[in-house]
Amino acid sequence: MEIILMEKVVNLGQLGDIVKVKDGFARNFLIPQGKAKRATSANRAEFEARRAELERQQAEVLKQAQDRAAKLEGMVLTLAQKAGVDGRLFGSVTSGDIVEALVAQGFHAVKTEVRLPDGPFKTVGEHTVTLSLHTDVIASLKIQVTGES
Repeated sequence: MEIILMEKVVNLGQLGDIVKVKDGFARNFLIPQGKAKRATSANRAEFEARRAELERQQAEVLKQAQDRAAKLEGMVLTLAQKAGVDGRLFGSVTSGDIVEALVAQGFHAVKTEVRLPDGPFKTVGEHTVTLSLHTDVIASLKIQVTGES
């Protein structure tokens, strides 16, 4: 199916690109999320009429993401979890725990933005987390996990 991208999509294209994707990907994800529209002649004409407005909206979203990244850069977040004598946690520190701590400190965060490439943290110590705030904006955050008794 050919679609028009209404915003930048990672590994697919930029705003306004006409790309061919599998039907299920378009019907089940891109179109319902508002990331794309079918590439009909009517939708192409509508897109060209609204192109400047959509580009302005995307630039505003990018600016907000860059501002959030600037606030988070260099920040150290301390989380306390129950741990054994050897420094291993009884549970783990997940993306949900990180988001709760960020929200408690007044930052807006969503679980899907937190990237844990090696999975949840299971040991006490300092770990680095990346937050994908936008397709072009990635912020790193240090997490200090301490043991509580």
